[in-house]
Amino acid sequence: MPVEMAISTGASGGALRSPRSDVAVVGGSVGAPGVRAGRIDSVDLLRGVIMVIMMLDHTRDFVHRDAFVFDPTDVTKTYPILFFTRWITHFCAPIFVFLAGTGSYFQRMRGKPLGELSTLLLTRGLWFIALELCFFRFLIFFNADVTTMLAFLQVIWAIGWSLIVLAAVIHLPLRVIVTMSVAMIALHNALDGIQVTTFAGPGTPIPGFGASLWKILHERGVIFPFGSTGPIVFVLYPLIPWVGVMWAGYAVGALYERPEPERRRLLLRIGAALIVGFLVVRGVNVYGDPSRWSAQSTLVRSMLSFLAVSKYPPSLLYLLMTLGPALVFLGAFDRAARGIVARIFITFGRVPLFFYCLQWFTSHMLAVVAVKLAGQPSDFLFGNIIIGPPPPAGFGFGLATVYGLWILGLMLIYPLCVWFAGVKARRRDWWLSYI
Repeated sequence: MPVEMAISTGASGGALRSPRSDVAVVGGSVGAPGVRAGRIDSVDLLRGVIMVIMMLDHTRDFVHRDAFVFDPTDVTKTYPILFFTRWITHFCAPIFVFLAGTGSYFQRMRGKPLGELSTLLLTRGLWFIALELCFFRFLIFFNADVTTMLAFLQVIWAIGWSLIVLAAVIHLPLRVIVTMSVAMIALHNALDGIQVTTFAGPGTPIPGFGASLWKILHERGVIFPFGSTGPIVFVLYPLIPWVGVMWAGYAVGALYERPEPERRRLLLRIGAALIVGFLVVRGVNVYGDPSRWSAQSTLVRSMLSFLAVSKYPPSLLYLLMTLGPALVFLGAFDRAARGIVARIFITFGRVPLFFYCLQWFTSHMLAVVAVKLAGQPSDFLFGNIIIGPPPPAGFGFGLATVYGLWILGLMLIYPLCVWFAGVKARRRDWWLSYI
């Protein structure tokens, strides 16, 4: 069955309510395993797993000795454990954005009218953009100096704009949404050859309005909203194809209106097809990513080259490599997850924005404490890390310390996440939808 047909057929209606308040009728099956009127365990489990992995990446950013020396996915300089410490975190952003779309469809399944859902998506999108512009830049850098860098536009920025676009797109037929999503994800790498003006220092032109707009849309880099003498805005997450990833997540949410055995089968098949697609397209080595893989001095390094795909913006191959396993995960864990480890991840997954804020602060603060205890200078951790001077010689720690601080950070924030997950479960205040 074509993917479009699998997702689109019979998905136009909302989920029916059974007389019991804690059960949703999903795809005609009352109380389908893992699918409840409140939360869907497999989705929260996946979201929790990738958020925990995300904190590993940010902890590495702050404390690893080579974090600002070379790219850990540069196969000419890296080593396997460092490569995979970074590579595993590639799954975080696309799954985060994808599940934001899936969760939006769940709102529709639970009976929210399209007009109300559009308003919610629009206001949440604006809220996310405001957080990125006004809050996260200070939380990430522990620095309030905006005279050099005004904003650092990351995944929350991309989610915000994607939600705003989705607020309009949800009024289209689901089949159209699937087609638009597939087209954007599959074809956007044809635009890689379009490169706009990049500021290279005094005396060189700065990007104009059109060039700046293109950087916001498809080419990461620096823009100058107030001219060459004003602070910069660093666009790390151009919006294409992130908006398409969210559309894909929204469309896949429609599968949860189907009976559990059919839903699981479709999730596994679509996920497996994406993984095979990655292997084939990457093997052909002609299209799908700005960088080509090549044979290296060893088999291991050749494998690393094969897996080293582009994130900024996320290439077709990057998305096939990450979203394929995500769908397989959702299919494999579609029944309610059990056990203490699963409950820990599910708890994190139920408070994503709350966790996102806590993990930035916690990983950064642990880095400050660690370098002070080690007698290293800490001033670097209070500056504009991205565009400021490099860290002093001898700064940072090995990967063992990175992993230790990551685990410690998770232990510190878990009780707070348990508390806030309880608040969200007990209360229905409107503002809880925005945190």
